[in-house]
Amino acid sequence: MGIEVDLKKSIFLHSYFEKYKALLKKIEMSRVCQITGKKAIVGNHVSHSNVKTKRKFNPNLHDKKFFVPELGGWVMLKVSAKAIRNISKKGAWNAIVDAHKKGILK
Repeated sequence: MGIEVDLKKSIFLHSYFEKYKALLKKIEMSRVCQITGKKAIVGNHVSHSNVKTKRKFNPNLHDKKFFVPELGGWVMLKVSAKAIRNISKKGAWNAIVDAHKKGILK
């Protein structure tokens, strides 16, 4: 009986991981963090004479490879500095799953 339960669990986990592998292969080429969803915001550049012109504040993004033991390989993500801290705290797999649940990683 224990072997059947383990087999069902492993089949479920395999299909679960395959779903996320396909999800992670779609990397968008934009300035958006794949874990936190941070993106560029608009503000003003203020000169010495107090003239204001529009500018963009881009997030601190890095292309980084993370090893995910659950997937059995490396995953390339575009992440912000805050996301790197979250991944080191939670683990790469948990951070990816949380981002998908929040709707950031589609």
